[in-house]
Amino acid sequence: MVNDVEKRWNDPSMLRHATRYVLAVLGAAVIGGVAVVVWASSRPRCLDAAMLCDATSRVMVGLVPGGILLVGGITALVIAFRAWRDGRAWPIWQGVGWFLFTLMVVYLSIVATQG
Repeated sequence: MVNDVEKRWNDPSMLRHATRYVLAVLGAAVIGGVAVVVWASSRPRCLDAAMLCDATSRVMVGLVPGGILLVGGITALVIAFRAWRDGRAWPIWQGVGWFLFTLMVVYLSIVATQG
């Protein structure tokens, strides 16, 4: 079991897994964002107006990628808890969770200031 006080966590395979996880969550957020922007711009109400012409479009553009980042962050923290319980290097996953939460807050604050 890893002693939390000594801070000598070195697990290259878990780092690679966490990196792939972050890239997958970011890719899913980008794909979800592009899909919701395409949906919002092709709505009949928005065909002759701006791309995000109403509140529904703006909310969906904020919530879909933000929700994907939120679920990704929560899942990373669950993985961190399981790694801690099993005595493996858990700070990698905790960092992933907080990184995804930070990106979610930044993204939602940028979307909230638009329109």
